[in-house]
Amino acid sequence: MQNIIGWDVGGAHLKAARVENGIVTHAAQIACPLWLGLAELDRAFSEAQAEIGAAPLNAVTMTGELSDAFASREEGVQGVANIAERILAPARTWFYAGRSGFVGRDEVATYASDIASANWHASATLTGMRARDALFIDIGSTTTDIIPVAEGRPAAQGYSDGQRLTHGELVYAGLVRTFLMAGPKRVPFAGQWTPLMNEWFATAADVYRILGELPEEADMTDTADGREKTKAASRARLARVIGRDVGEADDAAWDRLAGVFAEAQLRDVMDAAELVLSRGLIDASAPIVGAGVGRGIIKKLAARLDRQFIAFDDLIEAAPEARSKACDCAPASAVALIAASQFEA
Repeated sequence: MQNIIGWDVGGAHLKAARVENGIVTHAAQIACPLWLGLAELDRAFSEAQAEIGAAPLNAVTMTGELSDAFASREEGVQGVANIAERILAPARTWFYAGRSGFVGRDEVATYASDIASANWHASATLTGMRARDALFIDIGSTTTDIIPVAEGRPAAQGYSDGQRLTHGELVYAGLVRTFLMAGPKRVPFAGQWTPLMNEWFATAADVYRILGELPEEADMTDTADGREKTKAASRARLARVIGRDVGEADDAAWDRLAGVFAEAQLRDVMDAAELVLSRGLIDASAPIVGAGVGRGIIKKLAARLDRQFIAFDDLIEAAPEARSKACDCAPASAVALIAASQFEA
């Protein structure tokens, strides 16, 4: 029986997806704040393996090389590869190098620039295997990927993070970890335009928690003030962003303000999507394929763009109990499914 685990090693989370005979049977996401040290990755792998088990073949993609734990991206790629190879041994481990395919551990240094932050490429490639033309969007806890898929292949203008930022294919906006001070510079409140305080008082998780749009399993990050993950506590943190105490207004006012921040984030993503679509690579009938914990936002965006929305998990075969998490962990699912089409396990 073919048995493969795909791993997506991020700077904040470790994601894994098991594929058996072409079907995603289990997926998991584990908090992994790499900025606290590389021991976090060892712990996260241990927790993931306790939940998802082991497999004779592993396919690894990553973004964790950008972590503060490493002095450079190349050092990060090799560091993450070393840890993954050590922990997953004696099973075979292949590393996803995007446009260069899969490479073994001895080739990681040579292909470091292709391996670095190539998880988006895995998701877009898998999308192209199932939908010939589409706009693939993945909104995670921290970032958003916006990748055109044309004639069955990723058609991104950029490849590295820096290039993709320039071309609108990477937006630093997510459902959980985005600092609100990184969004709009002023917001309407109590009939006035109010500037924001440039302090880490609240995050996007507070906004979507207040609005009831934050999946509980997606909320793995500590709050800005270390206090509770409740609507009341989130309103208090939101008030700090505009220099107020929560008691200065009623709940409806704070909920309305949360809606303002959510709308601003949606517009940021939509502006980038419009930029990508303006290249004319895909026609108006091409759907938007949504993945990640923020795919609810993508569904709203698709409606505004008058395009069909398809959830990533509708493009793949997955066990009913694994479908939602497989979509949350799209790059891990994708890299495992791509490996399943190329390797025997």
